[in-house]
Amino acid sequence: MRPADNELLCRVQGEAPMGRLMRQHWLPACMAEEVAEPDGAPIRARLLGVDLVVFRDSKGRVGVLDEKCPHRGASLVFGRNEDCGLRCLYHGWKFGVDGVIQEMSSEPAGSPMHNLKARAYPTVEAAGFVWVWMGEADAVRPFETPAWAPTPDTRISIVKIHAACNWAQVLEGAIDSAHSSSLHSTNMPTAEVEGSTATETAWLRPSNDKAPRLEAEITDFGFHYAAIRKPIVNPETHDYIRTTVFIAPFTVLIPPNDKYNLAQMLVPIDDENCMFYWMAWHPTKGIGQDAWRQFCMAVPGVDLDADWRKVRNLQNNYMQDRAKMKAGDFTGILGIPAQDMAMWESMGPIADRSEDHLGASDVAIIQFRRQMAAAAKAVAEGRPAIGAEGGVRHADLASFEGIITKGTDWRTFTTRDAARTEAAE
Repeated sequence: MRPADNELLCRVQGEAPMGRLMRQHWLPACMAEEVAEPDGAPIRARLLGVDLVVFRDSKGRVGVLDEKCPHRGASLVFGRNEDCGLRCLYHGWKFGVDGVIQEMSSEPAGSPMHNLKARAYPTVEAAGFVWVWMGEADAVRPFETPAWAPTPDTRISIVKIHAACNWAQVLEGAIDSAHSSSLHSTNMPTAEVEGSTATETAWLRPSNDKAPRLEAEITDFGFHYAAIRKPIVNPETHDYIRTTVFIAPFTVLIPPNDKYNLAQMLVPIDDENCMFYWMAWHPTKGIGQDAWRQFCMAVPGVDLDADWRKVRNLQNNYMQDRAKMKAGDFTGILGIPAQDMAMWESMGPIADRSEDHLGASDVAIIQFRRQMAAAAKAVAEGRPAIGAEGGVRHADLASFEGIITKGTDWRTFTTRDAARTEAAE
């Protein structure tokens, strides 16, 4: 990949085309649980290089404002959240969730300063998150429920982890089906099962094939693809299929297991940092929030600090245990996310893709780079962002995994094609 296109793909701050593309979509500012309490402590959020403060007022309404007070630039995160407003500690200025100044203690009545507002962003609370619109105020798109929350009663558990690298290399990890057979082989061991089978400590899978054949299809929402492997049972007549869905700009639907579906959002904090969200969800079954975080070795206060940064990190080599590796553990690193982070963050804050040597297992990576670099160029030329003009409902999309008869088209197992067939009929 040419260095100029690499910059186009990765940079999101200021007027960077990729950041402008992101601003044509609703972005997750934080999990709803982080601001669950009315008049509770405000929290920091950072998206596309912009520092924000998120709070829930006395009536339960969520506000997202620029973090710095418009008066003198002090942080509103330290403010008093009281009586339906957030009060700056410095001079007592108080702002509602709409940014309107409710009180201005240091200014006399009638002061023209009362016309000031804090920058407030439209918000929606849905699917366990607080979503924010950072684009043009007169171009706010209707909020669409994400693909991983198809019904209001969907059971959703969320892991949140800070990644000290660019969003694109994290997303490339999410859409890379081939790496799971090596990097996560201890957590995803081969077994004589009918499909991916979840236990308390592992996801068993019916294949030991580490070189899948990949087939991709471009769509109006991004693309989806199949990783086709030989199963350990009946490899002459059947294939083991795992499909992955990329929903531009930052959502990936990962192949499920027998207990829950999986999705990730790889949300840019700034050019060199990303927030990694991993959702386990199911309409009826699922996995509890605590159990999901324990499985991922991502328990707040144990594996993560208050800013969602990892205890196992690049500075301590992710606490890699070489003795465990000699005993059979493939990586010696605890938890699927930390294993991934070791690969992503070790590439540097922004990977130099011009040095890559891509092979047959990198079909999805190639497609992502081409598609999103082209999408950023389109935005720079004044055209709409990819996925910003409707198309298929995200709730009609799904990933898939299972053993199927050879010659069967993997596309027949996607809800998108099922919707197409129903419409045609």
